[in-house]
Amino acid sequence: MENNNNPLLCDPVEGICGIPQTSTAAEVLTPNTEKPVKVIYFTDPICSSCWGIEPQLRKLKLEYGNSIEIEYRMGGLLPDWSYNSGGISKPSDVAHHWDEVSAYYDMPIDGDVWLEDPLQSSYPPSIAFKAAEMQDKAKAVLFLREIREMVFLKKKNIAKWENLEIGAKKVGLNLEKFKTDFNNEAKILFEEDLKFAKQNGVRGFPTIFIVDAKGEKEIVYGSKPYAFFETSVLKLHPTATKNEYAKNWEALFSKYQSLTAKEFSELSGTQRAESEKRLNELVTKGNLEKLTTKNGSIWTVKNTSR
Repeated sequence: MENNNNPLLCDPVEGICGIPQTSTAAEVLTPNTEKPVKVIYFTDPICSSCWGIEPQLRKLKLEYGNSIEIEYRMGGLLPDWSYNSGGISKPSDVAHHWDEVSAYYDMPIDGDVWLEDPLQSSYPPSIAFKAAEMQDKAKAVLFLREIREMVFLKKKNIAKWENLEIGAKKVGLNLEKFKTDFNNEAKILFEEDLKFAKQNGVRGFPTIFIVDAKGEKEIVYGSKPYAFFETSVLKLHPTATKNEYAKNWEALFSKYQSLTAKEFSELSGTQRAESEKRLNELVTKGNLEKLTTKNGSIWTVKNTSR
């Protein structure tokens, strides 16, 4: 993985997925937020390293949601296949790589989507997120999670409109407005995200800028343990109060409708092996449903939807 500038060949050790273009432009972060700290999250719907930090981000929201506001910015990880670098020149080359990083992050990722129904670009799902955000920021976050589950676990090509529409419907978006915005203003907003990323020298995902009202900032670059995120927030906002949230399964699944074993372990404070055992017991009791892939599982509340 050395000398790599291929966007889809993510480095699990560094926890980063790179982009071809780089920039050293001056930073232009503007911490406009009502909360003490803004978390500016540069990501992409098909970024496997970003999927790898879902447990940490979900915990950060639960513990410091009163002090932080998260702003999502799409980065354009895969414009198209007009390059050949880093050992990946076609979609099928990504399949084995995704299987490898799945084990590294302990998050289920099935790379077979690149063999069965490969994406030609990550731009359509990125634009779709901006369209969702135009309607409702909270639903947009649910939508992003939904389409990530679709591509990483269900092997769905989320560059296709029909799959984006399914995700939008599931999280309760107005489909007519979603389609109109997708074909119009959302494209402009996505271009603004790409420009913003370049202006701030973002070279890969996830890149997270944590900024206070004075413009002071901390950077968490790549997939890092939870302590990195918490320490960065507390450095900028030492008086932030940690919310002691309920860690039982009912409370966690009422907050997050789907959880992997790694996420449940992180959020509940249980050992990883014990968390999977507990989740499987809840399936046996009829409380949860389990979707199993060749590289891991995800659990959802039974007979419910977002």
